[in-house]
Amino acid sequence: MNALDQSILTLILLVPLAGAILVALLPDRAKVPNWLALAVTLASFALTLHLPAHFVTGRQGFQFEIDRTWIADPLISYHLGVDRLSLWLVVLTGLLGPVGVLASWNAITARRKIFYSLFLVQQTAMYGVFVSLDLMVYYGFWELSLVPMAILIAMYGRKNGPKAALKFFLFTFIPSAPLLVAILWLYAKAHTFDLVNLQNYLAADPLPARALFWVALAFLVAFAVKVPVFPLHGWLGDAFSEAPVAMAMVIAGKLGLYSLLRFHVELFPAQARHIAPLMMALAVIGVLYGACLALVQRDFWKLLAFGAVSHFSLVVLAIYGLTLMGWNGAVYQILSLGIVEGAVFVLLGALDMRYATSQIAAYGGLAARLPRTASYFVIASLTMVGLPLLSGFIGEFVILSSTFAQVSRGWAVAAAVGVILSAAYMLSLVQRLFYGPESTMAATRPAPDLRFAELAALTPLVVLMLVMGVAPTYWFRTMERGSQATQASEVNGATQTPVPVHVSVRTEGQP
Repeated sequence: MNALDQSILTLILLVPLAGAILVALLPDRAKVPNWLALAVTLASFALTLHLPAHFVTGRQGFQFEIDRTWIADPLISYHLGVDRLSLWLVVLTGLLGPVGVLASWNAITARRKIFYSLFLVQQTAMYGVFVSLDLMVYYGFWELSLVPMAILIAMYGRKNGPKAALKFFLFTFIPSAPLLVAILWLYAKAHTFDLVNLQNYLAADPLPARALFWVALAFLVAFAVKVPVFPLHGWLGDAFSEAPVAMAMVIAGKLGLYSLLRFHVELFPAQARHIAPLMMALAVIGVLYGACLALVQRDFWKLLAFGAVSHFSLVVLAIYGLTLMGWNGAVYQILSLGIVEGAVFVLLGALDMRYATSQIAAYGGLAARLPRTASYFVIASLTMVGLPLLSGFIGEFVILSSTFAQVSRGWAVAAAVGVILSAAYMLSLVQRLFYGPESTMAATRPAPDLRFAELAALTPLVVLMLVMGVAPTYWFRTMERGSQATQASEVNGATQTPVPVHVSVRTEGQP
């Protein structure tokens, strides 16, 4: 391992943090904070690209590891690393950084220093969540991710920012208290916060099953709220409506879904197996519930919020199907959703900024006046509904096929109905915004089409939707080889590694 491999994760964490400090110190003149934030996020993204370029597929365990004792008592280590699960999520976070800055280029005109400083702190927190392998370090980054989000929602909310920020903070912070207690209880028993050491300790089954049930439940609830899993989604609609576009892109999904995979299913496989039937039932309810409510929304931010509940619930179904094929599909779908929802947020934010309304009925016939906006929105919508040859199709197909073949045909069919409903509400939104009769607002309030900054943010995302739909093997190669190596090591009786174990959950009536 060369010197850069040993320090790359530290650099990925420090560059946006240093940028946040620098933005806060420099004067808020002209576009100085914008340009500096853009340079910092581009540098961070470039650093994340080192990971897939030098990642060794098929190697067990974590790569680019750094493990240094930080505090001797209690023993807290600065332990970082990435594997097949976290690799692409780090890269996705890096990609969405400059996209968020460009999306905010003309939308944020007041207190830009504060906005971009907190945005870069949020980037640091998200990187930290994905690369931390010590539970206390992870918990610190997990809590840090809540603060910039809540402050910026309160400051830049469109109508009820402070109320939405308070709801978001309470919903996501309160479940973190039992999570901290559970982490400390594990340390009292195992005398380590290290993820790998905890996995090995718990694999020996030294603790009472009832106690582990409550500990695992504390982890599950904290992460399920952040996804959000039905019925813990009450904060999402207001947060989507009020958050700045750059923050709304990261407000739901990735952190919670990754944490369910890494710190619930992998750390507590027996408890995850026991609660899997309930989680799959909630996931299917969420898929259908979110899609049905999205169909009747009059506000496009609310529609996107309930659509997110539906899409993330499909990923939860794959996670708790507890099959390797489902896990690969889940990770791929998280990546696809991060890209397509980022694009949709930028596009809807552009419309909201130009026309100062998110009421769908006010729009209509915009395609003739905003052809670039309409074209990008159609591509993003088709990706979201899973059109073949686009990235959304790959993840949905793998999830549904693995659920049908290995878990439950009934749940797979019910989830497929939700996917069909997603096509209904997204295509209806396209029709109502851009086609049909021209609305009075569109006719009397001319607005410019996508500007250069918006095009610069959207074009890479649209290209990725196409590339990931046509050539998914590049991403799956990294995921699948790691899984196969893990299966082989388990057959040979090797030491357990922090990669998912194949555990099938079968429901009654399955052949």
